[in-house]
Amino acid sequence: MASEGLPKDLSDPEIQGILDGNSRFRRLGWKRLTVISIVEAIALGSLGLPSAFAALGMVAGVILTIGLGFVAIYAGYNIGEVKLRYPQVGHYADVGHLLLGSLGSKLFVGSFVALLVFVIGSHCLTGAIAFQNITQSSSCSIIFSVVSAAILMLLAIPPSFAEIAILGYIDFASILLAIGVTMIATGIQSSNGDFAADHSPWSAWPKPGLTFSAAIVATNNIVFAYSFAGCLPSFMEDMHTPEDYVKTLWWLGGIQIVIYTLTGSIIYAFVGQGVQSPALLSAGPVISRVVFGIALPVIFISGSINTTVVCRYIHGKIYRDSVVRFVNTAKGWTTWLGLVSVVTILAWIIAEAIPIFSELLSIISSLFVSGLSFYIPPIMWYVLLKEGEWYEKHNLKPAILNGVVFLVGMIIFGCGTYASIAELVSPFPFRLLGSIANYIFHRLINLNRVQ
Repeated sequence: MASEGLPKDLSDPEIQGILDGNSRFRRLGWKRLTVISIVEAIALGSLGLPSAFAALGMVAGVILTIGLGFVAIYAGYNIGEVKLRYPQVGHYADVGHLLLGSLGSKLFVGSFVALLVFVIGSHCLTGAIAFQNITQSSSCSIIFSVVSAAILMLLAIPPSFAEIAILGYIDFASILLAIGVTMIATGIQSSNGDFAADHSPWSAWPKPGLTFSAAIVATNNIVFAYSFAGCLPSFMEDMHTPEDYVKTLWWLGGIQIVIYTLTGSIIYAFVGQGVQSPALLSAGPVISRVVFGIALPVIFISGSINTTVVCRYIHGKIYRDSVVRFVNTAKGWTTWLGLVSVVTILAWIIAEAIPIFSELLSIISSLFVSGLSFYIPPIMWYVLLKEGEWYEKHNLKPAILNGVVFLVGMIIFGCGTYASIAELVSPFPFRLLGSIANYIFHRLINLNRVQ
């Protein structure tokens, strides 16, 4: 809900409703925003990083985790600055109109909404998998997925991010406990030699026989762990002091870098090359059930945040000039609950109906997350933030930095899309292209080892 002047034809009760709605929504400080951002950004995907480290090797894993973290922070800074300079930007999708007019608006809205709905669906499936592991039952997968969807829908009912901030503390404690228990369990098993017989020890270099596609998929696991940028403008819209977003950005980025680097490196060092994804599965059946139970708040609270973001955008657009958008009237609550239900049901249907959901989600992530978090923010700087020519002295440093970030994003986009499609289908042209890429990739690895 972007900042707007009040329409002249409103009645006094409607004006009061709008003023009350503004005061209700715009009360988020940077500390609570940090917690909410952590909730949205850090989920069970962090326990998939040890397997990425196993594929890429310890050196490349650590370098990519730290390096991409700082790239994501800088890209997020551009997004925040656009939000401050253009107050009409209430959500990321609104940037599309500034960049490309009506066409850009349609492209950004489509990718923004589709991505979040698919992410909600992935949380629905993850919840079902968690329940199956906890109960050791696979006969009720549909029931578990319905229960997961219902929980996601209930947690998304509060429309204000400030109102759900308290859940963020529970979520953050949950993911820290899940990671901590996994580390301790794998560490104890490692000291007892439980992994020595079955798994090769950790290595500083990529695992032998690593294909180009597998390397890119492993890198994507790290890349998409930093995909918080899409929700940043939506969160800033609820801040009473939006300029404080920079504090949140640094705290969020720093916490992510520390958690991801420690999680990936320590668990990989304990388990070795045979580490599973998510890593909690490497801790054994009993511990994995315990960790899945601990991680339930992460699965559902993080997923519901995405529901709130996409519903806030749609609801705000439908009732742009009405007090209904503040969800503080009977019609506001009715339409809000209906929209939350529709989005959740749609996400559940997509998750259940598409048998290749994980592969399709990977393709969508490569197409859209690479843009939202990496190559589009530099374009924002060049088009919306730059003052004067890019080669002028005061612009030279940010121009170079944004050029590097754009290049990183395009590499993620191109290579990530190729790797995802290569995993999905394998006709002859892809096998031929994959063989060429693998040959070049292995030559580079061998040259590096010789040097």
